[in-house]
Amino acid sequence: MFRGEYSHSIDDKGRVIIPVKYREKLGARFYATRGADNCVCLYPCAEWEKIESQLCSLVTTKPKERAFVRMMTSSVADCEINGQGRVTLPPHLRAYAGLQKDVTLIGNLTHVELWDKTAWELYNESLRQLGEMPETWLDTLASDLEIRL
Repeated sequence: MFRGEYSHSIDDKGRVIIPVKYREKLGARFYATRGADNCVCLYPCAEWEKIESQLCSLVTTKPKERAFVRMMTSSVADCEINGQGRVTLPPHLRAYAGLQKDVTLIGNLTHVELWDKTAWELYNESLRQLGEMPETWLDTLASDLEIRL
């Protein structure tokens, strides 16, 4: 599982360092695609194959499902980590997520998300502005998901 948060920079050639802990789990070759919240998602090959299998099961007669499949698959890029632990992100993915210089990489269990640093900070601030969550909120969510804390 991918966990944690790391800050790095993208160089002029579109390369970003992948933290060692993430490299080990991503493998030498992995897939990058657009994420749902204007970020770039990095998936190990095995995880991406699971997603492709799920995409294949969608009904192609439904316009929304066709659009979703197109969105997910049209932006996919094969990626490799170079000898310095960096990956070159394709221009179309950098543009989609607004990645220019400072980025934040976060672990999201099955994949890694790359966010523009400012966008990540704003996203976190928007969550804080929702106000205090009741103390039982986490317990209720865990119960709904059948997770024991």
